[in-house]
Amino acid sequence: MIDVLPKADDVNIPIEKFVNYALNPEKDKDKAVAFSRALGYNLNNYKDLIINIKNNISNFPAKIKPDMGHGTRYEVVMTLTGANGKTANVLTAWIDDNQKNEMRLTNAYVDKKKGVE
Repeated sequence: MIDVLPKADDVNIPIEKFVNYALNPEKDKDKAVAFSRALGYNLNNYKDLIINIKNNISNFPAKIKPDMGHGTRYEVVMTLTGANGKTANVLTAWIDDNQKNEMRLTNAYVDKKKGVE
């Protein structure tokens, strides 16, 4: 476990991860419903979720995951307060991409676990 995700001040969060997948009920209904119920995020306010993640990424420790040949991977579980005022844990996965030289979000979902490790 490390204190902060490397390059936390300059992360790349592709909007497609949310509009084409995590918040899109036609692509991943379970994730979309979880984000909507837990935090009030949906396709109409995805930008607010991205801002929330960016604003909070430095507040939670990062866990280093194995490098699968494309760059070092990390996991950060954040406790976020959503658009609906509720609080939930959101697991975010990141890669420090060797080719693009950037820290990029690869996955995000509402984590049902009670606490941040």
